[in-house]
Amino acid sequence: MKASFEELVRIMDILREKCPWDRQQTHESLKKYLIEETYEVLEAIDENDDVKLKEELGDLLLQVVFHAKIAQERGAFDIYEVIYDICQKMRKRHTHVFGDDSFETADEVLQNWDKVKSREKQIETVSQAMRSIPRHLPALMRSYKVQEKAAKVGFDWDNYKDALKKVYEELGEFEESLSKNDSQEKLEEELGDVLFAVVNVARFFSIDPEEALSKTVKKFITRFSYIEEQAEKQGKKLNEMSLKDMDKFWEEAKKI
Repeated sequence: MKASFEELVRIMDILREKCPWDRQQTHESLKKYLIEETYEVLEAIDENDDVKLKEELGDLLLQVVFHAKIAQERGAFDIYEVIYDICQKMRKRHTHVFGDDSFETADEVLQNWDKVKSREKQIETVSQAMRSIPRHLPALMRSYKVQEKAAKVGFDWDNYKDALKKVYEELGEFEESLSKNDSQEKLEEELGDVLFAVVNVARFFSIDPEEALSKTVKKFITRFSYIEEQAEKQGKKLNEMSLKDMDKFWEEAKKI
């Protein structure tokens, strides 16, 4: 038996009326849940788990309906206006499907999307386009998008080797800052420059830095779990092991 979208909207109406927790929520209080649900959808995709993906997409949809309900109570808009607007946007930005344009490649479609988007949002300069990138995006992802916009107008390295040199240059400046016992603020600035330079190298190879780092974190946890398992087999706690012993198990985990 299939439930209708209207039923979900009706359930939200009831919850806002009768549930103390749902009633006290605001756009601001729900922000963290929206982010959490988004990342849980991504995790389900990574795990290739359709059952989990179905559930997480439902949780994410609930957040959209929740925010729209709060907006409706404020007299701003309702969920059906949200749906109407996104339908209109899709038609306007897919001029090759719903209009007279003709594009052969995905790149051409993206270029047209950016052009239409800029016209809609009255973005006239590259700096405005950079500032329009949501500041709540993960910093690695936001850096990548900012660099892409700079590259489109020619502000870019000629090749990846030059970009790689910049990484070493920024590392040198960070090391120099360490040697001078600079302030925490200065160290943060220099390390930020290092990370920004690394993102530039990633961009040359179309590597998503956020995804790359996520995979490395997962790999680290897996290898560390092996160290912990080996310690347990020896009847030891991790803080009772030497770094040398832990490093030995780390190397074993790498081989496995």
